[in-house]
Amino acid sequence: MSISVLVGAQWGDEGKGKMIDYLSRDCDLIVRFQGGDNAGHTVINEHGVFKLHLIPSGIFNKGGECLIGTGTVVNPDVLEDEIKQIEDAGVRMSGLKISGKAHILMPYHQKLDELMEVAGGIGTTKRGIGQAYSYKALRKNLRFEDLLNLNSARKKLEAILPVINNQMRAYGAEDYTVDFLYEKCEKWAERFASMIVDPIRYLHSYIDADKNILFEGQLAAMKDIDLGIYPYVTSSNPTAAYAAVSGGFSAKKIDHVIGVAKAFSSAVGAGPFPTEEFEGDIDLIRGKGDKPDDEFGARTGRSRRLGWLDIPVLKYTNLINGFDTLALCKIDKLDNLPEIKVCVAYELDGEVIDYFPNTEELERVKPVYETLPGWMCSTKEIRRLEDLPENAKKYIKTIEELVGTTVGYVGVGPDREELAV
Repeated sequence: MSISVLVGAQWGDEGKGKMIDYLSRDCDLIVRFQGGDNAGHTVINEHGVFKLHLIPSGIFNKGGECLIGTGTVVNPDVLEDEIKQIEDAGVRMSGLKISGKAHILMPYHQKLDELMEVAGGIGTTKRGIGQAYSYKALRKNLRFEDLLNLNSARKKLEAILPVINNQMRAYGAEDYTVDFLYEKCEKWAERFASMIVDPIRYLHSYIDADKNILFEGQLAAMKDIDLGIYPYVTSSNPTAAYAAVSGGFSAKKIDHVIGVAKAFSSAVGAGPFPTEEFEGDIDLIRGKGDKPDDEFGARTGRSRRLGWLDIPVLKYTNLINGFDTLALCKIDKLDNLPEIKVCVAYELDGEVIDYFPNTEELERVKPVYETLPGWMCSTKEIRRLEDLPENAKKYIKTIEELVGTTVGYVGVGPDREELAV
């Protein structure tokens, strides 16, 4: 048996979908363990190009099953659209399961997100993720198991709606009715009831049978609600330990933690981003948006903020997660750069610091750079780490030494097979 957890090592958008798609071929179960449809994992394989927001990226693995786990918040309408996209590509979805304890993202969650962003937000995707998690903490949500008892679900809606509608009125929006929401629940129950499982029994049946399990995180530690750049964060915990917390098993059972990083840095939304650059060589990385691996958000389509690789960020996320292996994606985007800058430290108020600062301090830091020589040749056809150009290997070695982990995979293109190992 093996339990592995794959998480982002930067700000999100690192290439987790590609890595899950690749690694899932050796897995019996792939579990998406937190987040909602506010971010996307891009998968490119023989079936086509997919931007997955809820369904685990291992859905294309014919030999295993996929679970949308307890720590997620799920918009059933978005899930239905995503299932159709994959089925239209000829992929069977019989192996997809949904935790009965996963929370349902309701229409009013999304509406509240839109209203709150207009009133002054942090640049959310307006998908209702934060509101769904907020009402989870207030104990005023429905879970997927409620779709198995619609009479009970209706009573819960009757208790929840007065609180929701008070908020709606505060923003000048229209009330929701129980009948409208109950009709949606009836539709969702008909569509998803057969997929809903008791997640504890289901997951432990795989653990007890010594199966290989891979947990898939969304976003990254820099966006963690507790440990990230608060308040410019997501509403869940995209860190390795949360796979065990939400999965309902001992963290001692996790065998391997894989961090995924880009060979440079990118971010979406507001908040500090120390290595951000706006022009010059870094802008050559972006692309024009006509390729699936160009630097535009999989969910929003927004142009990503770009910067040089930030070692203090990687050291911080490694401290939190304990990476056994690092997957370094998109190194091919650096193929044509004569020189590559790497942020090796921060200077705060005139002093080089040896700790990761808080959010307000991070706004003030100045990156301390080292400049490494580029390799000025294509890496796209390379499939073995030892065959990479010497300067690319020096770049990777520098990262390993400064971060304190091993780079075991190097992405040299967007497709599943474009990987050096």
